[in-house]
Amino acid sequence: MEPLDFTGRGVVVTGGTRGIGAAIAAAFLAAGARVLVCGRTPPSSVVPDFVPADVRDPAQAAAVVAAATDRFGRLDVVVNNAGGAPPAAAASASPRLHAKIVELNLVAPLHVAQAANAVMQQQPGGGVIIMVGSVSGTRPSPGSAAYGAAKAGLHHLATSLAAEWAPAVRVNSVVPGPVAGDGSLRLDSAAVARTVPLGRPATPAEVAGVCLLLASPLASYVTGAAVAVHGGGEWPGYLEDLRGPTADQSS
Repeated sequence: MEPLDFTGRGVVVTGGTRGIGAAIAAAFLAAGARVLVCGRTPPSSVVPDFVPADVRDPAQAAAVVAAATDRFGRLDVVVNNAGGAPPAAAASASPRLHAKIVELNLVAPLHVAQAANAVMQQQPGGGVIIMVGSVSGTRPSPGSAAYGAAKAGLHHLATSLAAEWAPAVRVNSVVPGPVAGDGSLRLDSAAVARTVPLGRPATPAEVAGVCLLLASPLASYVTGAAVAVHGGGEWPGYLEDLRGPTADQSS
């Protein structure tokens, strides 16, 4: 079998109806997998198997895993992609908003992972769980402090689960930087070109490709890792006066 051939494998992608999640689902489908996606609202276009679910509710998270296992006969890969947050100043955001952001971006992935692990530990070949994090969890995140803190917690959660659930289940994080078309990128292309060494945001398909790699036998000895998909990170501020015009970066 080719390393990136997922024929016969069962995959769940939470929040898989749009943006990065839809790209991840499409990538696994193209690689031969059977894919179930979930979200709070039905998709507007044709997608893989879909079940409505709010994964912040542990019962609904478990139901997503059960639906995939019933339909596919096994569950090989779970991508915890559901997440996000509106801009919110830490000084004025309500306690309820902060709690909801942490619940969606940290607690919900744990609910899904717990249910998936229960299945994967009992099946031949185990399984793979991938957390979709963010560079907001690796550096200061003014204007989205609760979101950044939740993503930092998600990265740590992945390392803890990787240690606890090995060797049957591998758990890793994908850590995107700016991604075009994911609904959260509020910078124009010139600003991204100015701050990212590769001179552009990632595409959703590029994030999806890293998920395929981590779920494949090519990464069979990779667990507890956080793979940055951020175009080289961010230029240090102290180099700003030395770098010249933006055009030099985007040409």
